[in-house]
Amino acid sequence: MTSQAVLQAVSVSEAAPENADSPKGRQRRAQGRRPGRKSFGLFLCILPFMVLIFLFSYFPLYGWIYALFDYKPALGLAGSEFVGLQWFELMFNSPTQVAQIGQVLANTLAMSFLGIATSVLPVAFAIFLNEIKTPWFRNTVQTLTTMPNFISWVLVYMIAFSLFSSSGLVNDVLIDSGLITAPMKMLDSGGEGVWITMTLWSLWKGLGWGAIIYLAAIAGIDPSLYESAKLDGANRFQTMWHITVPQLMPTYIVLLMLSIANLLNNGMEQYYVFQNAFNKEHIEVLDLYVYNIGLTGNSLSMATAVGMLKSLISVILLFTVNLIAKRTRGASII
Repeated sequence: MTSQAVLQAVSVSEAAPENADSPKGRQRRAQGRRPGRKSFGLFLCILPFMVLIFLFSYFPLYGWIYALFDYKPALGLAGSEFVGLQWFELMFNSPTQVAQIGQVLANTLAMSFLGIATSVLPVAFAIFLNEIKTPWFRNTVQTLTTMPNFISWVLVYMIAFSLFSSSGLVNDVLIDSGLITAPMKMLDSGGEGVWITMTLWSLWKGLGWGAIIYLAAIAGIDPSLYESAKLDGANRFQTMWHITVPQLMPTYIVLLMLSIANLLNNGMEQYYVFQNAFNKEHIEVLDLYVYNIGLTGNSLSMATAVGMLKSLISVILLFTVNLIAKRTRGASII
């Protein structure tokens, strides 16, 4: 066979269609199916979480219908009177109700802004904790500051009551030492000082836990940046200020924006266990107010209406913050 005939045979074999049952054909078919199978497998992985989100976040929105009825538990929803927007009108037309909601909003916003103002403390704590060079001491400090996050607010109040009540340890020590003659009312005091007290308790409980995400961000910083700074003669505080802090800012900004979006979501556990007749006026945040008027005041429809408005305002805040993030950072957070 001449060389020209060999070349023609090779070209014919390359141009011929590949047999579907050949190993190469089966391999190509398998590769074509893999992306679809992989996507379906990933979908099955997130499906249980989607079901949980639907059951606990979206399905309960059906309960908003109670805001349109004068709901009586004994009669059920079918036997309760349909009142339309009566509860929403009452919130804005009743001077007493307007005054109560105004005070509750003041408490909620005050504690939220105090929480935002102290949100830099976990950043600073994470930076300084990362600078500790002794591993066992750093791990001990991190463990001791993270543990309070796993203590329930009921136990936190028991600790506070044992220490700061009128018959608590602090008052006993101060009286025995002659510094005071009568017990100080630390837990029973009212006024705006309650806002600062609640912020301090919340900070004590969440400082170590809030620093974890910043410690993870610090671990992801390129070590060559620190090496270059040391070669240029930078000391530890200069490397912290000019390298660590700027590298943490994107993470901090995202968390700050999420905190602003959750401005009305303070939770109620902390304030529920610390509330009493003396501080109720200044400790009652929006979530606790909804609980009090719904279960304590037996006005479930009114509580539902207030909760609806709170949820709608929170969604508006979230999309507003997301728009600001998109325009300032070039990337949205949702």
